[in-house]
Amino acid sequence: MAEDKNFTTDTVLFKLDEDTNTLKDDLIMVSRALNEIGYDAVNQIVGYILSGDPAYIPRHNNARNNIRRHHPDEIVDELVRYYLQEKSLISE
Repeated sequence: MAEDKNFTTDTVLFKLDEDTNTLKDDLIMVSRALNEIGYDAVNQIVGYILSGDPAYIPRHNNARNNIRRHHPDEIVDELVRYYLQEKSLISE
């Protein structure tokens, strides 16, 4: 297998410096807006994260504008952090 010169074999550290309280609040608001109109909040948010397409999130209660304030990578970071904290695998 040929070595890909575009990737390093060293570990790259990834750090997002965003206000997680705002992200948490926005995720709660978006999930409530999705539930209010009968959508599966998990499926719609996952669709947004995987595609980056805000069309997965409705305009209802300004949900689309609120989620667009956060890059999908930032949302994944917050969700993984929350999950690992809940499972006591990392500290806060």
